[in-house]
Amino acid sequence: MAGKSNKPPTLKTISELTGLSLSTVSLSLRDGSRLKPETRDKIAKAAAEVGYVPNRAGVRLRTGQTNVLTLVLSPAKNTIDYTRQLIEGIGLHLSGSKYHLNVIPDLQGATPEESVRYVLQNRTADGIILTHTSARDPRVQMLIDADFPFVSHGRTEFYARHAFHDFHAERFVEMAVERLLETGRRRFVLVAEDDATTNFSKIASTFHRTLARHGLTGEVATETGILVSTDTARSFGHALAVRPDPFDAVISNNELATLALMGGMSDAGLVQGRDYALICRQTTDILPTLYPTIDTVAEDLVATGTELARLLIGRLGDAPVETLQTLHEPQARWRSS
Repeated sequence: MAGKSNKPPTLKTISELTGLSLSTVSLSLRDGSRLKPETRDKIAKAAAEVGYVPNRAGVRLRTGQTNVLTLVLSPAKNTIDYTRQLIEGIGLHLSGSKYHLNVIPDLQGATPEESVRYVLQNRTADGIILTHTSARDPRVQMLIDADFPFVSHGRTEFYARHAFHDFHAERFVEMAVERLLETGRRRFVLVAEDDATTNFSKIASTFHRTLARHGLTGEVATETGILVSTDTARSFGHALAVRPDPFDAVISNNELATLALMGGMSDAGLVQGRDYALICRQTTDILPTLYPTIDTVAEDLVATGTELARLLIGRLGDAPVETLQTLHEPQARWRSS
């Protein structure tokens, strides 16, 4: 019996295995959007069976493209499962396309621009997805100046328009305030980490504006360090509970900090749903699992990842920027009676 060939599989290998032409195989593995789904699936299955890996250096030499998208992942403190869900969503949209995902973490101590500068200088990707975007994010400015395709997870305040997808933070706060007012709560506090993102500024301003419409005022708890860790968040929850005039309505935009906060309030003897009501931005099932009657406003991070990938591919296809700016509508999850 002849020994197994040590040569790597090629497009011809897949062509012979599937009975399809070389041009059809090449088109499918490059960008098979014009082919029938069953044809793409047949070729993808055959490629996986033989272990076909595209020669990216050859692709780059022929087309000037890498067929790679880079996710620049900023450190996300006090988050639960953010990275996995986002990458899962991006992967779902890229599945079956010519694009592959590369992840570059922004390491502590590095300037925010370093990861982006590396991609620009070495042309290691065709487009970039940014996370945790600030209002005047230097990474965004760098990409705009370079006219390099990108999409940001979060809005900015730049005059030049760019592709973005963001959680509709204003609607989240409006829904939370209205719900808490319906349940008879009147003393409001917003617990939100001031992480310099546009998202935070929109949450805080909408909180004050929505309460003002009802003739009320509220407090934004942004003291330095209160949400740095679960320990500090728990201590802050205890401090809120022992105030002479404790709040009876709490809005939070972070699940992990909320769990610690509620623990601190419980340490002081307060019971959620009786002494106070709390509404949190929900991205996992952990809060309703631990507190079945808690009200939340949900964000689907897998859907967010999918949308970010869709927008970036649209940008690579020269779609008008105004069609590449979308908001993720929050979903009410009212569980309390």
